[in-house]
Amino acid sequence: MIDQLLSVSSRNALSKLSETMTQGARVAHQVQPATAAGATSFDNVLSHLAGSVSGKLENAEAISMKSMTGDVPTRDVVNAVMDAEQSLQTAIAIRDKIVQAYLEISRMPI
Repeated sequence: MIDQLLSVSSRNALSKLSETMTQGARVAHQVQPATAAGATSFDNVLSHLAGSVSGKLENAEAISMKSMTGDVPTRDVVNAVMDAEQSLQTAIAIRDKIVQAYLEISRMPI
């Protein structure tokens, strides 16, 4: 039961992170529509980050479910969950820094 609640809270945090990144990407495209050919844009990097975190969360959840049937050792479950948690915390920290930078820029006098 607790694992299911943690999974739901992780998904909620990830969906909020994805929404924030998507909104930031829309603003970035409006401000600077042209990018150099072959260069990765900031929104692509953030999208890749969100996809990576989502994949790690799904992997940890799948491994946790397999451990209930005894197919996966406990050590693998702990490693997967800790990796997913670390990735989620990193993504949340990056989101917070992006929001903080946006707020700081919006307070600058023109």
